[in-house]
Amino acid sequence: MNIISTPARPGAAGTSEPRPTREEAEAAVRTLLRWAGDNPTREGLVDTPSRVVRSYEEFFAGYDVDPVALLERTFEETEGYDEIVLLRDIRLESHCEHHMVPILGRAHVAYLPHRRVVGISKLARVVEAYSKRLQIQEKLTAQIANTIQDVLEPRGVAVVIEAAHQCMTTRGVHKPGVTMVTSRMLGVFRDNATTRRELLAMIGNRGSSIMTE
Repeated sequence: MNIISTPARPGAAGTSEPRPTREEAEAAVRTLLRWAGDNPTREGLVDTPSRVVRSYEEFFAGYDVDPVALLERTFEETEGYDEIVLLRDIRLESHCEHHMVPILGRAHVAYLPHRRVVGISKLARVVEAYSKRLQIQEKLTAQIANTIQDVLEPRGVAVVIEAAHQCMTTRGVHKPGVTMVTSRMLGVFRDNATTRRELLAMIGNRGSSIMTE
């Protein structure tokens, strides 16, 4: 199996550097406030650094979660069920790794079981584990699908994500209302057009705008 590795704490992903302390993180926020042109010691901002650090703990909690472990408990008593399992409209909140601004949307996650199934909440938790990291949507889509395929070894996996990126809606080209759609189809969802059409109909027949990798 080609299991996707999970960044380990303490320390930064891909480096041997120790994780900064909370005090260092708050000092960095104060520096950014000064750079923006404001005074971090004024009443309205004096507690902002600690609030920002606490919010970052929520925004990026996925670095502390192992998505593989979430899927390891499965169930084989399925009475021979071998049809599509789809979790639709999973709320997705992530942050763009280029500008660190929100990516907001929804994910649709499906798989075709082969002998075993997993609790549906675990699928949503895998989405959350990867989305609560700095991301680009294409990578996020692939990570979710690849992990489910590698751990559950189903007949196929499909992940479709529809999201708005504030890096282009609130800055840059300023184009509100634009949604990016990505998909990752594996196994029968990639190889069998009939199965793929069935899935897209279950999602809501948005297939005309779906990019298949």
